[in-house]
This record gives sequence, C-alpha cells and structure tokens, in this order.
Amino acid sequence: MGFFDKIKAGLTKTRDALSSTLGSVFSGFTEIDDDFYDELEECLILADLGVDTSTKAVTRLRKAVKDQRLTTTEEARAALKDILVEMLNVGDTALNLSTKPSVILVIGVNGVGKTTTIGKIAKQLTDQGKKVLLVAGDTFRAAAADQLEIWAQRSGAAIVRQHEGADPASVVFDGIQSAKARDVDVVIIDTAGRLHNKANLMNELNKISRIVGRELPDAAREVLLVLDGTTGQNGLIQARQFKEIAGVTAMALTKLDGTAKGGIVIAVADALQIPVKFVGVGEQAEDLMPFVARDFVEALL
Repeated sequence: MGFFDKIKAGLTKTRDALSSTLGSVFSGFTEIDDDFYDELEECLILADLGVDTSTKAVTRLRKAVKDQRLTTTEEARAALKDILVEMLNVGDTALNLSTKPSVILVIGVNGVGKTTTIGKIAKQLTDQGKKVLLVAGDTFRAAAADQLEIWAQRSGAAIVRQHEGADPASVVFDGIQSAKARDVDVVIIDTAGRLHNKANLMNELNKISRIVGRELPDAAREVLLVLDGTTGQNGLIQARQFKEIAGVTAMALTKLDGTAKGGIVIAVADALQIPVKFVGVGEQAEDLMPFVARDFVEALL
C-alpha cells in the first residue's frame, strides 16, 4: 500500500466527517456566493483547521475565484486543494540528516506517542542501512527507557540509558560520546514530556541543547515535536508553547487514524510555519509516514 492509499485509509474518519459537510457545500450550491463561502468556512473549522487558518483559506479562495474567473463549485474545490497544499508547504519535509552523526531531539508532552515515534523512525533509518543510536533522555517517566529499549531491539538500533531519575543531560552526554566511539549515523534523543512546569522543561531542554552544541558543533540537528492528532486545537496550543521553549524545526502528528479532526495538520503547519515531516496512521513502523502535502490534501478532500 503506497503513501496515498495509507493516508487515505488513515484519514477515513476525517474524510467521512468532511464529506458529509464539505461534500454538501460543494454539491448543494449552484453558484459561488457569500452563503457558499460561509458554509465552507464553517466546515473547515469543524475539521479542526481552526478559525484563523479556515478564514485565511477561504479568503484566498475568494481571491482565486475572482482572479481565475471560476464559476462552478467543482472548480472552487480544485482551487481550495491548491490553497491547502500551499499552506502545508512551509519547508523541507525530509529530515536533515546531512552530517555524520546527525541529531534528532524529540520533544512533546507525555502520551502523544513520542517513544513509539522514535522507535518507528529508528526502524526506518536502520532499514535504510544507517547506524542509529537511541538516547533515553526521559529519565522521569517510569518505563520510558524500558519502552525505548524494546524499540531499540526491534529496530536494530543501539541504546544508551541510565537509571530512572538520572540527570537527562548526563545521559545525553554519555550518548554522544558513545555515538562518536561507534561511528553512528544518527543519534535520536528522547526527552521528558512535562509541559506543566515550563521553566523546568525549558532549563532541561536548554541544557541538553548546549551539550549537543558543544560536543557536536557541526552536526545537522532537528528538533522534532510530536503531537497527538486526536487532541485537535489543544495540540496547536502545545505546539506554540514548545516552539517558544525549544526552537522546533519539524513536526510529527500521530494517531490521525483515530480522529475525525485531521485538519489539525494544516492548522499547525500554517500557524507555526514549521513543516510536518511525519504523520502516523497506525501501529506498525511503516505506518509513520513521510509527509507529502499534495497526497495528504487529496486524501483529506
């Protein structure tokens, strides 16, 4: 099953919700008038694109209809697809792994599927022949390192971990020394997901970043934020906070197969201007998929 088919299957709930509303907008109107635009905007908000992104999309559609002299709602649908793809194309959707080693610092609140996402990325990279090292920097959550170790075994990646409650920065330092010694291609660092105490989290992530910067000053580095797609607009609030704290460079949205609000992907990319690099539509390693904006929008609408 290719990306498009998997995304299409994974977005079934969102598409079903949209087709009952959006479908009736495009089929129920014979002309493109203010009522059509109002209905369309409401449908996009319900799909969790959010008010700002929905308003922006409809404003752009009004301009496209006028500039291109579109007359049918089917032409408007095609124009809307182009607009949504444009809103998603905010940067390179491939991970920057241009140096050896490259570093992926993975952040996000507890419960979003962070450790699982790390495991899936590790499996994909080892399948490509890369040497991967996982660093268990989430030392606060019981069993976080155990969970990461299981994924290390499944994926064929190495792992560096310490005891529960250890200083995360110390684990990261050990991990980087190990990566240098083992001639590793990619280092993936798990971090604790506590957002309720922003000051502590900021200090911790800053400390980890400083160690990475000092020990691997020339390494390509991604700060990958993992968001749970089922949380909708709450995910956008989390993303804004993490962007402020950690300088996010990339996003992965998980559990999109379990929500009718897959439009959050567009809302987050547009609001933060940070590229979505992965979407998760299932349990298997291959169900975490590299993001393709055009295929995503086609599957959504």
